[in-house]
Order: sequence, then structure tokens, then C-alpha cells
Amino acid sequence: MNLSNEIKTAILVLSGIIMFIIGFSYLKSNDVFTADRTFYAIYDDVEGVSKGTPVTISGFNVGSIQDIVFYRNTQKLLVKFRVENKINFSKNSIAQIYETGLIGGKALAVISKPGMQAKSGDTLNSAVAPGLTELVNDKLSPLQEKIESTFVSADSLLISINNILDQETQNNIKLTFEDLSNTIENIKLSTSKIENLLNDNQTKISSTINSINETTSNLSEFSNSFTDLELIIQNLNQSSENLNSILSEISSGDGTVNKLIYDDSVIKSLNAASENINLLLEDLRLNPKRYVHFSLFGKKNKEYEKKEK
Repeated sequence: MNLSNEIKTAILVLSGIIMFIIGFSYLKSNDVFTADRTFYAIYDDVEGVSKGTPVTISGFNVGSIQDIVFYRNTQKLLVKFRVENKINFSKNSIAQIYETGLIGGKALAVISKPGMQAKSGDTLNSAVAPGLTELVNDKLSPLQEKIESTFVSADSLLISINNILDQETQNNIKLTFEDLSNTIENIKLSTSKIENLLNDNQTKISSTINSINETTSNLSEFSNSFTDLELIIQNLNQSSENLNSILSEISSGDGTVNKLIYDDSVIKSLNAASENINLLLEDLRLNPKRYVHFSLFGKKNKEYEKKEK
């Protein structure tokens, strides 16, 4: 079948138009051969996103932004974006704008939430994730305030030091350092003298240390004799208790010793007995035959005559 030149030209022009549409859609990140759904989100600030900005779920590209217009004559912006039909999420999901990297651009992420499945034309909740610049500013702002406060304090301190360190104070500080230097020099001289003294008397010091060691050893031996001393003290305590018991019995009126001390009749009886013994001994000395004699014929004994005192 032969085609006329006009038909060939028409086919070529239509093919060019179709290719242009497909190419233009591809450049706008719209896949002509993929079925998709359209969703909306409203923002106060779109953070620089534009048409063709990719739409992701968990970092995977599932669509793109199609259009951005002002919402009903307000300062808010209505973002229209498409998502492939095979991707499902709930109508409670969040359309969040975020930074893709340190030097990358922006993207829109759909953060899935539990709920009823979203349909084409639904408006999702919107959010904007803090960017790296905002995070850095949040961290640096308190640090900047602290640095400024530190500089102010340092400036006040320097002013106070300048006010304190007048000419007279500076002279006093110089004199103080001079005195300190002299003191250090004296300490060095004293240290040198002590070292010389120790070197000259090293023998005496060694002898003294040996004497201290011997004294310590003697004290150790003396401490070993404390056991015998404790035994002697125990015996003395026991004897003291016995003596106290005897004295207690004498004081209470029991026994012969108490009568000897406190009863006069016993003393008188003992005195009488002693006197009779003396008389008997005197008579025995004067008349021994009266007590010791031997006679074959017998003899009367003389009566005892009491000697006049």
C-alpha cells in the first residue's frame, strides 16, 4: 500500500508531537505510561520545592509534585502531587517536606499512618522537617549566647583589673615578687646548710637510729613480761580480797580475834592465867623437891606459901 506524501507528513508530525509530550512529561518527572493518583497538601512554606520535585515513601521514589498554587487567595500554598497506583497508604498519612542531603535539594515524603486507605483527590496532613541549617542554628544559638556572655564577663573582668592595678598596686606587686624571690633564695641556702649538716653528722645519725632500734627491741621484750605482771596483780587482788574478808569478820564480832580485840574479859583471863603460870614456875624453881622427889619412907609435902609481892 502506497501512502501519499501528505499522510506520511501527518504521521511524522503526530509522532513528533507524541514524542515531545512524552519527553516533556519525563522532564517534569511524570511517567506517561504509569497510572497514578493525585493528592494534595497545604503548607505555610514549601521550603523551595517546585514542580517535578520527587515524592518518596521510605526513601523510594513513587511520584512527583505536579503543581504549586496559592490556596484560596491566602498566603498558604496548595501542593498537588501524584503517587503511583500500586502504592497504598492511609488518608491520615503525612506529606512532609525534607532535605535530601547536605548539598541536595528538597523532596516530599509520605509518612504512612494507620487509618482508612487514601483515595485520589484526598488532602493529606502536611509537615516540614527541620533542615540541617535549622538544626545547626538551634544548637549554635545557645552556644552563641554563652560566648557573648563570656566575652561580656571577660570584658568586665579586664576593666576591674585595670581599675585595681593602679601604679601603687603595681609597685606593691613588684615588691612582693622581690620579697618572694629573696625568700626562695633563703630557702635554698637553708636547704644547702641542712644537707651539709646531714652529711657531716651521718655517722651520729646512724648511731642514733641504731639506739632507737635497740630501745624499741627492749620495749618489745618488756612488753612480753606483762603477762607475768598481770599474774602477780591477780594474786595481789586475791590476797586483798582475803584480807578484806578477815577484817570484815573481825569487825562483825565473829571469831576469837574479835574477842581478843574488843572483849576485856578474855584479856583479864589471859592475864590471870599468865600470872598463875609465873607463880608456878617460881615455886618450881624454889622448891623443886616438892614436885620431883623420891623417898623410900615417904614424906609430907609442904604447903604452898604464896609469895608476897
